[in-house]
Amino acid sequence: MPLTLSLPARINILGNPGDGNEGDFATVSAAVDIRAGASIESAEGICFEHTGQENGVPLQLPCRFPFVYNGKYDLLKGAVNRLARFSPEFREKVSRQGVHIRVWSHVPRQSGLGGSSLFVLLALAGLRAHYELDSKVHNDYILGELAQQVEEQELGIACGFADRYVPIFGGLAYLDYRGKIHHTEIKTEPLVTYERLDSFVDDLPLVAAMTGVRHDSADVHGRMRPRYVQEYDAWQAEGGKMPAMVRFMSSAWETAWRGKIALLEKDLETFGDLMNENHRIVDEMMNYCGFSDGAGWANNLFIHAARENGALGAKLTGAGGGGSVFALVRPGDEKKIMQVWRNLAKDNGLSEAKIYRLRIARRGLVIRT
Repeated sequence: MPLTLSLPARINILGNPGDGNEGDFATVSAAVDIRAGASIESAEGICFEHTGQENGVPLQLPCRFPFVYNGKYDLLKGAVNRLARFSPEFREKVSRQGVHIRVWSHVPRQSGLGGSSLFVLLALAGLRAHYELDSKVHNDYILGELAQQVEEQELGIACGFADRYVPIFGGLAYLDYRGKIHHTEIKTEPLVTYERLDSFVDDLPLVAAMTGVRHDSADVHGRMRPRYVQEYDAWQAEGGKMPAMVRFMSSAWETAWRGKIALLEKDLETFGDLMNENHRIVDEMMNYCGFSDGAGWANNLFIHAARENGALGAKLTGAGGGGSVFALVRPGDEKKIMQVWRNLAKDNGLSEAKIYRLRIARRGLVIRT
C-alpha cells in the first residue's frame, strides 16, 4: 500500500513581504484549510505523476542524478536533486530501490497561496518517510530549508521561507527570519523561529478571494528582493540615511510584531488596522519597485470594497500583482463580504474569481500509511 500525505496552503497575514526580504524581520502567517497531497510507493527508477497537470502523463526516469530541468515536473525533480545532494543516506537507499511520487492539489495555480512549494515539500516529506531517513538529520526545519533551496538555487525562483515552513508546521504562527537576509547554506545561518499562536486564538473570521488574475510570484520577488539586498548591503557598508527598501521592510515588520501583541490581547480592531497598514506599505513599495498598479488593480479593487463594507482589515496574501486577497471581518459578517466580492467580480468581468471562507489548518503535515 502506498504511503499518503497532505499539506495545507498558507497565507501571510502581517509583515509581508518579510518572508522574501529577510533580515531582522518577521511575519504572522497561517496554514489554511486548502490542501495538496501525494502518494509514495516503491517503483523501478523514479516516476513522477501529477493527477491534475502535465497532461496526466507520468514521467519515468532512471536513478541517476542530477535530473535535468526542462519544464516538466521540475519542482519534483528539484526536490529529489537537492535531497540527493544533501543526504548520503538518501543517495544510498534510492540507488537500491526507486520510488513513484504521485501528487495532487486543491490549491489554484498562481493564486498567491504558496501552491508550488507544496509539491516540493510533499516530495521531500514523502521521501523522508518512504525511505525512513534519519529524522534528526532530516527534521522538519531542514525540510523547510531544503524546499527553499530547491526553488531559489535549483530553479532560480526568488522566494522566501514562509511558504516552506508554514505548511509543515501548520497553525497560526509568528515567524522570525533574523539573520537570513543572504540565504546562505543550511547551518551557516539561523533556522526560522516558528512560534505557534493559534492556542491563544479561538478563530479568525477570515474570507478570501482569488481574483482570477494570475501572477508570477518569482517575477515580483525577482525585482523586489535584489533591490532590497542591494540597498541593504550598501547601507551596511556606507552608513548614512536608511534606504527606502529597508525603511519599507522595517515598517512591514512593525505590523507583524505589533500584530502579535494585538492577537494575544484578542484586539481584532487593532489587528485589522495593522493589516490595512501592511497593505499600504506593500502597495507603496511595489510602486517604488516599478509596478505601475502597485499591489495589483484587482487586488486593490477587492481590498477597498471589503473595507468600505465594514471589514476590519484587508490585504493581499502573496507577492502581489494578482493572486489572492483576504479580509478580517466582524464575526457574522463573512457572508456579507463574500457576496460583496461576488458582485464585484461579476461587475468587473472577473469570471475566474473564487470566493471562500478561510479557516486556519491547525495540522500541518499529515502522513498516513
